[in-house]
Amino acid sequence: LLADADTDVLLFGETGTGKEVAARALHDLGARRAGRFVAVNCGAIPETMIESELFGHEAGAFTGARERRIGKIEHASGGTLFLDEIESMPMAAQVRLLRALQERRIERLGSNREIAVDIRIVAATKADLAALAEAGGFREDLVYRLNVVTLRLPPLRDRREDIPMLFRHFLALAAARVGRSAPPLGRDLLQRLSRQDWPGNVRELRNAAERSLLGMDEEFEDATVAAPGGVERTLEEEVALAEAEAIGAALKRHGGRIGVTAAALGITRKTLYLKMRRYGL
Repeated sequence: LLADADTDVLLFGETGTGKEVAARALHDLGARRAGRFVAVNCGAIPETMIESELFGHEAGAFTGARERRIGKIEHASGGTLFLDEIESMPMAAQVRLLRALQERRIERLGSNREIAVDIRIVAATKADLAALAEAGGFREDLVYRLNVVTLRLPPLRDRREDIPMLFRHFLALAAARVGRSAPPLGRDLLQRLSRQDWPGNVRELRNAAERSLLGMDEEFEDATVAAPGGVERTLEEEVALAEAEAIGAALKRHGGRIGVTAAALGITRKTLYLKMRRYGL
């Protein structure tokens, strides 16, 4: 629903819950999918550089600015701007961002000319912005402007039923990268995985799956079991493998054109995108 709504979205969740994955899904499944998805980690840019990074600058705007630079907001026009760790943005930049969000217009540093931008903002935070604003660490008016719709991404400990599926998925991706077959998994292992809290969430689970495939984690030494009768995969795994191969072959046949491939497979574009995400295509 939100992918097609084109409204600004705030993603709230702990580290590793998949906020950028959710942001990319909103872009890829929406009307802006033909435009750029521009990601900015607000916590990774020095405070002295963030305004130039976001808004761009003209030649001579400050010492060292020898030529014009297009900022991330302008670069994302027609597509989606993803602002990760928005809670880390300095106050001065927050003031300019608020105006850009309200007016959908920006000025490059060192310029008096306004530039119209057509962007969708998806911001992500692991902090409670309202509480941060109350403590004086974030602009309250920007909180309200960003918080048109909030998607809360639950930690793995609150969605334990997803852990076996995600672990199998990451194991299959890791196996494909190294040219191996993903081994079948024991029920005891899957139950053990589901009981863990995973403070690093999906990112930590993915790392665990990769270590288990490489045999570099004692916890997973007994991770795999031989199925009765020498069967290497479950029916679900065989079906998934066949589906992934069929989609991959169709994409290759049609030169990666999503619309044509979806029509050839008899499914919608959205369904194809979701399956491509699932199988890492």
